[in-house]
Amino acid sequence: MKNLTGFRTGYRIVFKVLSVLAFMLFSSALAEAGDKRIVGYVTSWSEDMPNPKSLTNINYAFGHVNNSFDGIRIDNPSRLRDVAALKKRNKNLEVQLSVGGWGSGNFSEMAADAEKRKAFAKDCKRVIDEFGLDGVDIDWEYPGSSVAGISSSPEDKDNYILLMRDIREAIGADKLLTLASPATVSFYEFKPMMQYVDFVNVMAYDLNRPPSHHSALYRSPLSGDMTADEGIRAHMESGVPTSKLVLGVPFYGHGKAGVFPDFIDYDEIKKIKGYRVVFDDVAKVPYVADDKGEMVICYDNPESLAQKCRYVNENGLGGIMFWDYSGDTPDGELLKTIRKNLK
Repeated sequence: MKNLTGFRTGYRIVFKVLSVLAFMLFSSALAEAGDKRIVGYVTSWSEDMPNPKSLTNINYAFGHVNNSFDGIRIDNPSRLRDVAALKKRNKNLEVQLSVGGWGSGNFSEMAADAEKRKAFAKDCKRVIDEFGLDGVDIDWEYPGSSVAGISSSPEDKDNYILLMRDIREAIGADKLLTLASPATVSFYEFKPMMQYVDFVNVMAYDLNRPPSHHSALYRSPLSGDMTADEGIRAHMESGVPTSKLVLGVPFYGHGKAGVFPDFIDYDEIKKIKGYRVVFDDVAKVPYVADDKGEMVICYDNPESLAQKCRYVNENGLGGIMFWDYSGDTPDGELLKTIRKNLK
């Protein structure tokens, strides 16, 4: 019995080493292929279904950490099955469940408890197998912060690394493990967890509200306190390989308080009359202006997305991510722009 126990222990060690090596080789091959990802979020509450050949990856929003802190609760699971079925029409399409989102809690309690953390990781594997998915995307907003009305702890940053390690071990080297990160990098220790993560979706939007841009590429007088370029540079300096950085762009805008709603889909912005569109050629994004020339809506359009695709190409980033599919026009004006300009 003693020898058998030693054999099992040795087997587990060898398996872990081989899994890590396989994951590293898989990630390296993907980077060398030079393929850019087009990652689109599809929500549980919307009804439209994307053309499966128009994206490389779909993140289904959302799953959540359950109330016992040891598993996953999925919003509208029947829609997730429908989204996953799109893989039948494109064998190269990868579909992930995104767990979290703004105001989605229970992460801190789960990640702090080794048994619950491993049980959650095991449930990630169950969900992947049950729904025929290619992996999971962790969208904890944000470790160490209660700004979204969720619980947090000073230990969240360290426990996040352990969580990613446990999920990688549970799902194996051949499944995707990604995360959504804000433009700022203060919530994470990226270097020690990059060995477990396939790529990072940088949410380079919601950075400001009018009278400043919410998704400026570069700094201009209207860029506010953060830009997409600054966020990407910060991630690079924090240890995220360039090829693992995916630039997030919005398919929606923010309206000036008292004039327009806070969130406005691009499709709706296009229908607005009586205002003019101004392009900030320094920040490389447009805005809707009133008759005084003041910004009333900040957003992205085909011209700015072409600029951001060029930025991704020139800087060797891994691709483009967008929130969310339902904000585009019926004929897919924004997504078509990304497909045309991403090389």
